[in-house]
Amino acid sequence: MYEHKDPPQRQQSKGLEGGTTAQTSARRRSGSDMMGATMGPVLHWLQNVAAVTLLKARRTLFQAAILFCVLVLLLWVSIFLYGSFYYSYMPSVSFSTPVHFYYTSDCDSSESALCSFPTANISFMKNERDLVMAYGQPYRVSLELEMPESPVNERLGMFMVKMSCYTKGGKTVSSVGRSTMLHYRSSLLQSLSTLLFSPLFLTGMAEQKQLIEVELFSDYKTNAYQPSIGAVIEIQSKRVQIYSSQLRIHAFFTGIRYVLYNFPLTSAVIGVATNFAFLCVIVLFSYLQFIWGGIWPPDQVRVRVMMGDNTRIQQRREEARKRMEKENSQKDLGAPQVIGSVNDASDFQEDDTIAEPSPKKPSGILDASEADVPDTKEEGSHDSSHEEKDGSGVFDGCQLPHQGETLLRQRPGPWMSL
Repeated sequence: MYEHKDPPQRQQSKGLEGGTTAQTSARRRSGSDMMGATMGPVLHWLQNVAAVTLLKARRTLFQAAILFCVLVLLLWVSIFLYGSFYYSYMPSVSFSTPVHFYYTSDCDSSESALCSFPTANISFMKNERDLVMAYGQPYRVSLELEMPESPVNERLGMFMVKMSCYTKGGKTVSSVGRSTMLHYRSSLLQSLSTLLFSPLFLTGMAEQKQLIEVELFSDYKTNAYQPSIGAVIEIQSKRVQIYSSQLRIHAFFTGIRYVLYNFPLTSAVIGVATNFAFLCVIVLFSYLQFIWGGIWPPDQVRVRVMMGDNTRIQQRREEARKRMEKENSQKDLGAPQVIGSVNDASDFQEDDTIAEPSPKKPSGILDASEADVPDTKEEGSHDSSHEEKDGSGVFDGCQLPHQGETLLRQRPGPWMSL
């Protein structure tokens, strides 16, 4: 049978196309591998950054929530403290109570006058346990009388009002009497007012009466040892006519109470802010005490103390070195023959002097150096005594040379300085 075969050119083109496709796929695979190798660390880094950022955000949010709760608690406590202070420090501003007069009626009823003076007993106790008036606070006490413009009261003229304050045992601690009367009005004025206000008088919306205010005490202060718990009010007239009466007690504040009463909002803001700041300072010091163990960390304090001790030690070492140089210079000037003898002896015994160092001089220097370094744990009040002892140690250690000695004594050089 006849078999169809592709020409060679077509087969070659197919081979080239297959090779190009393989190369393209290989390049794509290598590009994807390179991209994956490049993006892997980047994604891992982004994941770590996101995790750290989320952790920091959670921690910051938690700390902010705790701080907010603490501030709200401190603010509430500040308001509570100011309210408690205001309630306990500020007394009642005013007190008003009705006055009910009583009199006897066992006399001859033919007379129009009363059988006794109208009298009333007033209590200064609030809720039967608390005093109305605070100790040492000045009060104004007044009595309001509502009296009709009757012919009897007009003919009455002046009359006396007496008030006596008493203690728990019934002892009278203060008494006062004041006079008063109705305000004068002429007959023409009464007729005109009656005609003008007649509609109100007819409807009962107005009455022909006067309100008389009698000031009994202008600056009354109750005694802390004998407080007033009540008062007796007496009107010394048997013909007086009264509709009703009212006793009023008003406080006059001074100092801080004056500011608290007349400027309540400003006082509240200042008081709450002061309490809040004070509580914040207390909480801050407590936090520092809990975290660091104090306002200043103990490490810093230790470093400061050690630095101060090292400075003092260096100063004392410098002073001891200067003293030793001065003493050695004086010895050298005062004993020249000794130095010469030592030099002569050193010519014959050079090897011995080099091999055998002086046993006394280093010991003296060591003693002086040990005596000059004070103990850092001792108090500063014994520094002067230690310095005197150091000087004596230096003199004891540095013995004067004799002419018969053959050992070489060297002058202290810089290597011997403390």
